[in-house]
Amino acid sequence: MIRVKNLTKVFHGETDVTALTGINLNVEAGDICGIIGMSGAGKSTLLRCIALLERPTEGSVEIDNVDISTLSGKELTRLRKSVGVIFQGYNLLMQRNVLGNVCFPLELDGMKKREREQRAMELLEIVGLRDKAKAYPAQLSGGQKQRVAIARALAANPKILLCDEPTSALDSFTTSSILDLLTDINRKLGVTILIITHEIGVVNAICNKVAIINMGAFVEQGEVKKVMQNPESPVTRMLLGIRGEEMPCGK
Repeated sequence: MIRVKNLTKVFHGETDVTALTGINLNVEAGDICGIIGMSGAGKSTLLRCIALLERPTEGSVEIDNVDISTLSGKELTRLRKSVGVIFQGYNLLMQRNVLGNVCFPLELDGMKKREREQRAMELLEIVGLRDKAKAYPAQLSGGQKQRVAIARALAANPKILLCDEPTSALDSFTTSSILDLLTDINRKLGVTILIITHEIGVVNAICNKVAIINMGAFVEQGEVKKVMQNPESPVTRMLLGIRGEEMPCGK
């Protein structure tokens, strides 16, 4: 479903900054794959490259066996509909109510008002916010805002959800409810999920695969159970809280 090959991302400026180096990743249909690392490790940059919000400097990203870097115009727009993105800061439109926020991508796609409102209400039912359709983002809790963002990301029936730190600003109880929701979406709707996080608990709770990133490169990846039970990298051991490991200074 997602295949990243030898991806490198360099930000050019007065001083060039290499954010990602030689990234290789395979995410199969139906997976919930976690990308975990410390702040500044390159997690969000990788997600943005997969969503083509940033163009890789080298390497390729394939979605459903299509190299997205070769697409433009209508072809790229069509493929992007198969990929929903959930941002860390929700990115809701404050001047629109909940229904309007979920309808927004469908409106941009030219769907008729009655049809898009019907679709939006179906999605609000899925995320448990049907009764909040007329509420505005300022009236919602953090968990409710995240549920609206999830509903909006599902509007176009995507095959893939890319989640950037979806629980980082939430308390433990709300985090659990959001993770349960993502698991239900994966199982019931068959949506493949790639989740960026710095919380090992998120990976253990819902992911079947994990990749550990440090200073722009993967240091370990595989099935969650195997990686967590037999961590090979000092970075993985540190994230697991295993004592005796110093903070790594390189890849």
